[in-house]
Amino acid sequence: MKRVFMVSSLLIILVFMIGCERELSNNVYEDTSYWTDNYFQQKSVITPEPGNRTIDARVDGVWQQYELQNFPESFMEWNTERRIAALDRFRRMERPELAGPHNGIVATCGIKRGDTQFKFNNAVKGMGFVPKYEKIPELLELLERTRDDEFEEKLDVLQYLYENAEELFDLDKQGSLELYSVPEFETQSFLNQMTNPISTIVFLDIPSFKLKTIARLLHPNDPDLNDYEKMMIRYVNDVYQYFHGDPGKDHSTVIYYVTEIYDNSPGRPDARGLRVNEE
Repeated sequence: MKRVFMVSSLLIILVFMIGCERELSNNVYEDTSYWTDNYFQQKSVITPEPGNRTIDARVDGVWQQYELQNFPESFMEWNTERRIAALDRFRRMERPELAGPHNGIVATCGIKRGDTQFKFNNAVKGMGFVPKYEKIPELLELLERTRDDEFEEKLDVLQYLYENAEELFDLDKQGSLELYSVPEFETQSFLNQMTNPISTIVFLDIPSFKLKTIARLLHPNDPDLNDYEKMMIRYVNDVYQYFHGDPGKDHSTVIYYVTEIYDNSPGRPDARGLRVNEE
């Protein structure tokens, strides 16, 4: 009789716990442990030192080490040529194309937000190159010095960056911004990357490339940032503001460390989603 009562009691407690979890999970704005006051800290990735060719990340609950891969020449030619072509469209006062290297389609999987039944997510993110560590101060000074120049002159500055990309930029990462996540609201991409930092980026274009990456999220108010992290945040925000205007605040930054590269171009027997090795 006591055993039946204990089992019944346990079942009642279990049902009550499940009911509480279901109620909490329906709250889209449920607070998480990611935020301290007005900043977050991503505990699942360690930022590599400048020049380090590996990154440590906790993926699927296990700490693992991933080797970083440089972009092959085919990727760099496509990326820089398409970016320079986009600048020419702006000079002619034409609308930008949606296809190309700026708009990365980012797939993530981590946890379910309160308004969904799925952990998977897909979102289009603005992408760009991240400077080599020793080049960041020089490029920050260039952007600051020309910030108030005429629009056409600023396009010339951006073209200079793309024409010298292999000299100026790290070839194993892409930078982006997390524009919308705050303590009161978190995007699904943010939640997924904070929980499980693997992220796959596909570019809609021909040729088409896919990057498998580890996403490192950095908040500008984090007091534990090192100097390298602060400089990357400063550059990604500055180059965004340089073109789009100054929004008056710095946004959270996402550095995508590239671990695998694939050629997704249709119609070529050497592509079709096959992995590309460093050249």
